[in-house]
Amino acid sequence: MDISIVIPVYDEAEALPDLFSRLTEALDQLPQSYEIIFTNDGSRDGSAAILDRFAEVDQRVRVVHLSRNYGQTAALMAAIQNSTGAVIIPIDADGQNDPADIPRLIEKLSEGFDVVSGWRRSREDNALTRRLPSILANRLISAVLRVSLHDYGCTLKAYRREVVEDVRLYGEMHRFIPVFAAWEGARVTELPVTHHPRRFGRSKYGLGRVSRVLLDLFTLYFIDRAFDRPIQFFGKFGLWFLLMSAMSFGFSLALKYGAGISLIQTPLPLLAATIGLSGILFLLLGIMAEVQARIYFEAKGKPPYKVRRVVQHAAIPRLRLAPRRW
Repeated sequence: MDISIVIPVYDEAEALPDLFSRLTEALDQLPQSYEIIFTNDGSRDGSAAILDRFAEVDQRVRVVHLSRNYGQTAALMAAIQNSTGAVIIPIDADGQNDPADIPRLIEKLSEGFDVVSGWRRSREDNALTRRLPSILANRLISAVLRVSLHDYGCTLKAYRREVVEDVRLYGEMHRFIPVFAAWEGARVTELPVTHHPRRFGRSKYGLGRVSRVLLDLFTLYFIDRAFDRPIQFFGKFGLWFLLMSAMSFGFSLALKYGAGISLIQTPLPLLAATIGLSGILFLLLGIMAEVQARIYFEAKGKPPYKVRRVVQHAAIPRLRLAPRRW
């Protein structure tokens, strides 16, 4: 199979017929073979019956029914794991993404990129509750994670299968797949895509999701900076705390012997002890995290690198490389 379209669905019964019609119209113009994988994420509005009807009339459709509502990230992961295409393209079920952009994503991918991320440059959403928070969040994510994208939240993207097949997602991390790919050396680019106003149903997104995204961002910041070297991350805090503790205690001794101020007359000794204990705890935390990281890498048999390709003289026998290549 050449292309897999993966679509998480939660209570989108009104939007599904129109989406399916536009989707098949756009995909039928492609020379590549394709399949459409829907994940019914515990819908309660009749979406399940509509999706089953799609599968009955079109052999290219597969529907995965989850036992309850697990959220968009889990639903997207279920669809990816049940797909077979060499190229995987997620798209929202609400009809705001335009299926007509899919051929452009595939064309861009053929230029040598591993990920093509959609960018809703002209976004058809409320400016105060959706667009402004999105702009601020995207800038923060790019600054913290050191990956330059304008629109992490756009579901419409194109991935080579090898980029996403081993990614395990949780929380709200589906939006960060391009970040994981970039960290592994994948070639990531953006492409402006059309964004339609919502015609059917109500949005499932709200400001409450911002806190969850920020927590996931903090997790990714730690993974980026310290996952394979936690002792260096925590150790720096520990050493700085120990240094401040020593300086505080030294200053308290200077006050005692230089100005005659007793140790019990100043809070500096207590402050030095508290900061010093915090420094020791940071160092111990770093050591424990380092041990856990080593156990993880040893258990997975996972090297700390990925090979893109190897170039050598044709007369030399080619080595068999265990690491997966992009």
